[in-house]
Amino acid sequence: MEIFDSHTHLNDTPYLGHEAEYVQQAHDLGVTEMAIVGSDTTLNDGALRLAHSFSNLYAIIGWHPESSKDYDQAKEDQLIQDLADPKVVALGEIGLDYHWDTSPRETQRRIFARQLAIARDLHIPVSIHTREAFDDTYRIMQEAHFDQIGGIMHSFTGDGEWAKKFLDLGAYVSYSGIVSFKNAPEEHESVQVIPEDRLLVETDAPYLTPAPYRGRPNQPAYTRYVVEAVANLRGDTPEHIAAITRANAHRIFNLKENN
Repeated sequence: MEIFDSHTHLNDTPYLGHEAEYVQQAHDLGVTEMAIVGSDTTLNDGALRLAHSFSNLYAIIGWHPESSKDYDQAKEDQLIQDLADPKVVALGEIGLDYHWDTSPRETQRRIFARQLAIARDLHIPVSIHTREAFDDTYRIMQEAHFDQIGGIMHSFTGDGEWAKKFLDLGAYVSYSGIVSFKNAPEEHESVQVIPEDRLLVETDAPYLTPAPYRGRPNQPAYTRYVVEAVANLRGDTPEHIAAITRANAHRIFNLKENN
């Protein structure tokens, strides 16, 4: 079984200096590839560093809504330059976060739309973060002609109806450890309506540790337990879920199947 963790933060502080150990632990549980996701200058640089240090790691770089207040022309120029790196597979994570409101909502909306425009111009997919902001996220994606961009609703927390709306825009839908929680009815509903060719799995580590390790620090290896939870909810085998989500990750990230 070969698993692709489509969204993880091995570039974050808890893993610093021990990345090789976590990559090996992931491999031991069948997690053979992962996308390392940035959100600001420091984490974008870390994603690029790891992607160039490990052949089976790839970088997603961009500006998270919580950091959008710090986005300016110089940051954009650097982002556009870095997006040309061959190990970069998507622009992200971008979007809206109305839970923390670390950045003003209008700033979040403006920077989200701007990064979608960059992705469209550069023909690169995006990884989208949306929290308590489905309506505005959907509207901005529509206005940006998302069907011309493509990308992923990362760590999706919506119900079946919202899943269908984002699917209709052309999005892939990725599930994190939340899908393994007993008290996650929306995710349990929506994961069953995602077509096989649009489904992805992730850890979002160090956050959202799946059962049976919920409450402990997360790591990319635990994508295996997300795969098992998704398989159980869809009445499928973990081997099949691992295979289709890996193939889907390769497709959206434009990776050759023999990588």
